[in-house]
Amino acid sequence: MLRIIGIVLLVAGIAGLAVGTFQYTQKKDVLDVGALHVQKTDKKSFTVPPLAAGAVAAVGLVLVLAGRKK
Repeated sequence: MLRIIGIVLLVAGIAGLAVGTFQYTQKKDVLDVGALHVQKTDKKSFTVPPLAAGAVAAVGLVLVLAGRKK
């Protein structure tokens, strides 16, 4: 179980280091009157701090090594 969690954390940490910024869009209803629907689309981004991504990858590596069978 530790090994699986470690692999997931390791992959997430490496992805955070490689990509750095994740972008997504968010749709919001501005006006909804009868048959009239007006939506607003916002582009948002999330920046992953390199130190946090490295720490997640390091914890993942520790868990993979701890879950290794001896």
